[in-house]
Amino acid sequence: MSRIGVLALQGDVREHARVLSGLGADVVLVRRPSELAEVDGLVLPGGESSVIDKLSRAFGMQHPLREAIAGGLPVYGTCAGLILLADRITDGIEGQQTFGGLDVTVRRNAFGSQVDSFETDLDVPVLGAEPVHAVFIRAPLVEASGPEVETLAALDDGRIVAVRQRNLLGTAFHPEVTGEHRFHELFLRVVDDAR
Repeated sequence: MSRIGVLALQGDVREHARVLSGLGADVVLVRRPSELAEVDGLVLPGGESSVIDKLSRAFGMQHPLREAIAGGLPVYGTCAGLILLADRITDGIEGQQTFGGLDVTVRRNAFGSQVDSFETDLDVPVLGAEPVHAVFIRAPLVEASGPEVETLAALDDGRIVAVRQRNLLGTAFHPEVTGEHRFHELFLRVVDDAR
């Protein structure tokens, strides 16, 4: 059984933990470097990316997270988690930093404020023929990606909202809140392959 951490500094930690536990993973809430060192994979939850960034520094987690990601730890980031995985960020608050690892440029709040949140169905061929019902809440957008980044899903107008680069997955939306478990299942396969 894979031991999967959920970074538990801020955001929708419980929702991810519930999905992962339901899929048979041994879930650990990660707040300290010692807890990070014990996991086979890590989820960076949705929330407020600038707050998670600040808390990661306050808790001494920023450098261990960067080192773990650079060392090949499988990581799945949703919404704010995608922002934190990005190598480059536009529209960040002053001084905002990311953990990096994913060769993408991400725009924060690309679709507007909370009132501009929306839902749509996405084709995600890697997950099968059935569309993914996606919920976008103050969501980011992948504006540019490097040659090793695979686009997993895009909106009808071509804007990229889900990507993969080796052991890293990122979605601009929140599968954990809609009962959509296939991205988490894909992530667990990535973790198993990495082990």
